[in-house]
Amino acid sequence: MTRTSKLSEGASLGDDMKLYRISQTINDGYDTYDSAIVAALTDDQAKEIHPSSLYGTVELIDDDSNMGCWAYSVDQVKCEYIGEAVEGTLKGVILASFNAG
Repeated sequence: MTRTSKLSEGASLGDDMKLYRISQTINDGYDTYDSAIVAALTDDQAKEIHPSSLYGTVELIDDDSNMGCWAYSVDQVKCEYIGEAVEGTLKGVILASFNAG
């Protein structure tokens, strides 16, 4: 089952969101995500975000719903800090890279 967080759960509008590039190389074939740009308060929060999330919701990494399209745990996700997000940015996926087959 996919766990979903609504909008900016774990953050308030006064919080300063940061932008991160998350990536993984565990699942690298067709129909997989290799990376995404996400907004989160911390790198630990960023690594929990699944690239298939819609803006305004956050799909968290979950073994039961992953279906081999992303990393199986946060330990398999690389996270790189990009910079500060503009005011009002919600936690979640900004852009994702999906390798369609």
